[in-house]
Amino acid sequence: MADEPQSVIPIESDADIVTARQRAREMAGALELTSTDQTLLATAISEVARNITTYAGRGEVLLSVIKDDHGRSGIKVIARDEGPGIENLELALRDGYTSGGGLGLGLPGARRLVDDFSIETALGQGTTVTLLMWARPNARAA
Repeated sequence: MADEPQSVIPIESDADIVTARQRAREMAGALELTSTDQTLLATAISEVARNITTYAGRGEVLLSVIKDDHGRSGIKVIARDEGPGIENLELALRDGYTSGGGLGLGLPGARRLVDDFSIETALGQGTTVTLLMWARPNARAA
């Protein structure tokens, strides 16, 4: 899989989150991801990017078109920051937990919306969330 991002969006405000969502939708549309998968991906990006603005203040979202060893194409999203990190990752990935007064749907919700989800965090060093959404072979136009 190629890891060279095609788009890097600095995240510091709600407007930046919208930009990241729109760029991901454009890339996903070019890969012929279904409109449902485009929406799921955009929603997952909203969740992880909003965590950047809420907890770290600033960070970035990197978007890449990737292919696996079987020729499958998809979108890879890396949302990263150099914020405080997540003190209790297991708790943060639990439905309903929030440390910021929200609904607690962010990380667990994002994890459910995409095909692959991973997170790395270190206190005082930041957090990196990686999302993958693969194009479905039967969803492509003939």
